[in-house]
Amino acid sequence: MLLRLIVLALVVANAGYFLWARGDLAGFGLVPASALEREPQRLNTQIRPELLQVRPAPAETDTSAEPPEPSGSEPAR
Repeated sequence: MLLRLIVLALVVANAGYFLWARGDLAGFGLVPASALEREPQRLNTQIRPELLQVRPAPAETDTSAEPPEPSGSEPAR
C-alpha cells in the first residue's frame, strides 16, 4: 500500500512539473521564467539584429582517400 502511495505521489509531482514547465499553470500565478522570455519580447531586447547574417555551411571535402600526414620532423610511431 505504501509503494502505491509513493508511485501515485511521483506521478502527481511529474504531472504538476509538466504543466508548470509548459506554462499551463499561469492562471494560478505559477509561471516559469522561460515562459516570460518567449517571442516577441526577446526580439525587442536584441542589440543590432540587422547585423545577423545566415551563411551556408562549408562544403565537406573528401577525406576518405588517405589519412592526413602527421606534422613535425619525426615519423609517427
